[in-house]
Amino acid sequence: MAIHLTFRQDRCKGCGLCVTACPKHILALEGGTNVKGYHPASCTDEAACIGCASCAKMCPDSIITIEKD
Repeated sequence: MAIHLTFRQDRCKGCGLCVTACPKHILALEGGTNVKGYHPASCTDEAACIGCASCAKMCPDSIITIEKD
């Protein structure tokens, strides 16, 4: 089963809640900034994602989508 994470980086405020919620420690805040000036979150190793959705549940702005094939 393949898992695909999508982050609406233009809406991410870089709060880091998803980063701390991830049990696999595969999320990080990017070095660059989005259009609002925040460091958006992204997945560093999508193949290691287990699809638990902890990141999406923690996101206050609902910018994370998890799709399972």
